[in-house]
Amino acid sequence: MAKSEFHAGGDNSRIEINKSSKTPFWQYPQFNLILYLLFILLSFHFWEQAQEARRLEIPYSEFLQHVEKQEVAEAVVTDKAIVGTLTETDPQTGQPKRFITVPLLWNQELADKLAANGVRYTVRVGENWLSKFFFNWVLPFGILFLVWGWIARNMGPLNKGFLNIGNRIHVHPEEGPKVTFDDVAGYEDVKQELRETVDFLKDPQRIRELGGRAPKGVLLVGPPGTGKTLFARAVAGEAGVPFFNISGSEFIEMFVGVGAARVRELFEQARTKAPCIIFIDEIDAIGRSRGAGMVGGHDEREQTLNQLLTEMDGFDSSTGVVVMAATNRPEILDQALLRSGRFDRRILVDKPDLAAREGILRLYANRMKLAADVDLRLVAQQTPGFVGADLENICNEAAIFALRDDRHQVEMRDFEAAIDRVIAGPEARSRMLSPEEKRRVAVHESGHALVAVAVPTGDPVHRVTIIPRAIGALGFTLQLPVEEKRLSTPQEMRDQIAILLGGRAAEQLVLGEISSGASNDLEKATEIARTMVARLGMSEKLGPVVWGRQQQLQYLNSAQTVEERNFSEATAQIIDAEVRALVEEGEQRAREILQRCRERLDALAAELEEKENLDGEEVKRIIGDCAGR
Repeated sequence: MAKSEFHAGGDNSRIEINKSSKTPFWQYPQFNLILYLLFILLSFHFWEQAQEARRLEIPYSEFLQHVEKQEVAEAVVTDKAIVGTLTETDPQTGQPKRFITVPLLWNQELADKLAANGVRYTVRVGENWLSKFFFNWVLPFGILFLVWGWIARNMGPLNKGFLNIGNRIHVHPEEGPKVTFDDVAGYEDVKQELRETVDFLKDPQRIRELGGRAPKGVLLVGPPGTGKTLFARAVAGEAGVPFFNISGSEFIEMFVGVGAARVRELFEQARTKAPCIIFIDEIDAIGRSRGAGMVGGHDEREQTLNQLLTEMDGFDSSTGVVVMAATNRPEILDQALLRSGRFDRRILVDKPDLAAREGILRLYANRMKLAADVDLRLVAQQTPGFVGADLENICNEAAIFALRDDRHQVEMRDFEAAIDRVIAGPEARSRMLSPEEKRRVAVHESGHALVAVAVPTGDPVHRVTIIPRAIGALGFTLQLPVEEKRLSTPQEMRDQIAILLGGRAAEQLVLGEISSGASNDLEKATEIARTMVARLGMSEKLGPVVWGRQQQLQYLNSAQTVEERNFSEATAQIIDAEVRALVEEGEQRAREILQRCRERLDALAAELEEKENLDGEEVKRIIGDCAGR
């Protein structure tokens, strides 16, 4: 999908807001900050009072007796009191006793007496706790915050406000290029759904005349990188209305109440700019189900979610404010957020099909200088399962490869190298293989390629390579599907297991022993077999039953998949036996194919070892019709 900067324009007409709907001043974060400062001030006051209470209050006459006996260590004389310490220690604390007394008017006789008896004394006039607090705490910290504020203002875009509590709402300016549906390739069904939202924003009267109302919320769901944010910008660009953009994580702060205040501020600003669009990216950061799996919960996040639910339920849809949100984790969202009247529409932005991938590539290719041999249709066929962000990355990597060779046009080989880099990682030619290892890798990949050509439902082999990759792969075989498939039959899955185990079988057949290079192949083959048996009901012994319950995210390939076991130990043993039988059957099929085509296997391995890269035509020429389909 096109990646271009968005600046939405729109109507700045204001609407009248009822004064009673304004947020009370005590609900703003600034009011909380004032309360914090008052609390600190009162805390210091009571601390000073406590310190005064710890002093021993004595009569002035007794104080003079202590002075005569030289039992006063030091004293501070003010116009209100004399405080100090005695030479006698407190048996409980082991510290010198502290005292306080109210003096007569200061006179020279008292000064002479203190000096004659060795008392260190200080005379202070007019000092109190408030002045000490101001000069010792308020003034230094005030200067510190002024310096902090000056530094923050000079940081420009990095400034986030005092203690990071500032407004995070991003309102796109009215001037500049707009993103429209023409900047998004493919996804015609998604565009149709969103065009209706645009029509409601442009002319809300039409739907009201029929007795209906415009949808309050539109939730875009799908895998990461499919362009959900881009679609929201395109809607704002098509409608020509202001576009408020904020991420779900930006509502949450360390201070409780800040998130809810930001939600209120966001909707208040949106009402003044109506018609407009509010877009909340990654809404799962605040929209997670309340109390799911927890005894307590995150108070700040739940308060923010509650405020969002209140705002969406309270504002009038006739004002033309549409809330859009995006997430790739719809399973964890709170059901109150998904009910009708809040997010009325849920639109799936799934991975693009072949036609959509070709359109996305052409959209990016318009900015590139392409050579005549570039076939974007073939590039789209080589990238099944890729999303728009991946395709944009491939185009960028292809341009980098062309620049690396100091060429002025991007050629087809650059796209193929970019695809290999995205799939298997960059080449690691510095990781030299020994002749024995290189021979083994060539035999292994030749086994994959030959079995892929031989099985009835195998996809055509496009390229075989034995160049090591930085992520650990020592070689790979790339197959291209003839057409997009969303379903798999038992025969197709059995053929896939045989292809995965073709490398291991080739090593055993040609070299006499296996190696650790087939570890990933075994893992994938076992997973396919277990899915057939336990999830898809493709086992005659176990029947059409799903065994076990998996809890995983729909659009994220989470490695932390939780599986709940709901079957007996006897059933588990049958499942294990069936899985093992499928894997062993696949390996036996691969071994039979390779034994039947042993001469072609040796020829393919020898040429692959020499050239290190073979394309599909070269593989087909070497194998010929030995295996047959």
